[in-house]
Amino acid sequence: MKKICIIGSGSWGCALAIHLGKLGHEVRIWSFAEDEKKIINEKRTCKFLPGSIIPENVTCTLDYKEAIEGSDIILHITPSKFTRDTVKKYKQYVTKQPIIICSKGFESETLMTLDDVIKDELPNSKIGVLSGPSHAEEVSIAIPTALVIASEHEEVCKMIQDEFMNEKLRIYSCEDPKGVELGGALKNIIAFCAGIASGLGLGDNSFAALITRGLKEITELGVSLGGNKETFFGLTGLGDLIVTCLSEHSRNRRAGQLIGQGKTLEEARKEIGMVIESVDNIEVAHKLAEIHNIEMPILNTVYAVLFENLKPETAVNNLMIRNKKSEF
Repeated sequence: MKKICIIGSGSWGCALAIHLGKLGHEVRIWSFAEDEKKIINEKRTCKFLPGSIIPENVTCTLDYKEAIEGSDIILHITPSKFTRDTVKKYKQYVTKQPIIICSKGFESETLMTLDDVIKDELPNSKIGVLSGPSHAEEVSIAIPTALVIASEHEEVCKMIQDEFMNEKLRIYSCEDPKGVELGGALKNIIAFCAGIASGLGLGDNSFAALITRGLKEITELGVSLGGNKETFFGLTGLGDLIVTCLSEHSRNRRAGQLIGQGKTLEEARKEIGMVIESVDNIEVAHKLAEIHNIEMPILNTVYAVLFENLKPETAVNNLMIRNKKSEF
C-alpha cells in the first residue's frame, strides 16, 4: 500500500480519495477550506458528492507539509487558474514523488498546458497526466470507469496502473502526455457548446454533428500543439468528449445550457457554483487557433457568443449557412 497525497478537495479529488481509500492506501487530502476539511474528517463525506462515504484511511489537512511529507505519489487536482500559485506553495516539500496532473485546462496568461506549468516550477520531477471520461459522481460510487495515465516515464505509468486499478477502475497507459492533456482541456469547449444546444432545445442530429465536427476541430488544434492524432480518438479525446457533452453531471455542459436558455455568463457562474474551466479554455484556444492559423468555426462562434454578444440562435444559424466544403 502507498501513501498518496491529493492536492485539492473538490469533487474529483474526493472521488479519487474514496477509490484509493477503498483499495487500502493511506490518503491525505490538502484543502484550502476549513469547512471542507471538517466535512471530510468529521462527517466522512464530501460536500460536492452528496451521499458519498469517505473511508477512515482518508484524512484532510490545510497544511501542505503534512499532506505531502512521506507520500509516494502526489495527485494535483486544482482549477487550472490556481495551478502555478499552488505548486509554488508546496514545491519545497516535494522530493522524489511523481506528480500526477488530474486537472484539465490551461494557464490563461501563458497559454501553457498544466504539465508545462508544473515542469516550469519543478523541472526535476517526473510528471504524469491522469484523464479520461470520468464523472466524479460515478467514480465515488464505484461505477466501472476507464482512464488513461500518460507520462514520458514508463515507471510512472506502471506505478499508477499497479496501485490504482481494480475491477471498478481500469487504467490504460499512454506515451503522449501532451495529447492527453490537450484532449481533456479542449473537449470542455465542445461540451459547453453542447450545453448551449441543449438550452436551445436542439435535437440528436444537432448533437451528433456538433460532437463529430467538434472532435475534428480540437484534434487539428491539438496536433498543432504537439499531441498525437490517435490520442484524440481514444478515451481522453473522443471518450471524454462524449461523456462531457451528453451528461447532466458535466458543469461545463450545464453552464452552456444556461447560456442557451438566455442567462448571462455571470448568472451561469453563480448558478454552477464551481469553476467553469470551459470559459477560460475557450479564450485560450481562440488565441492558440489564431497563432497556429487553425480554422475552428465552432470555437470562433462560441467565443463570439460569450465575448461579442452574438445570440446563441444566430450562432447556430451562422454555422449552418457557412460556405459549402468537403468533409475531409
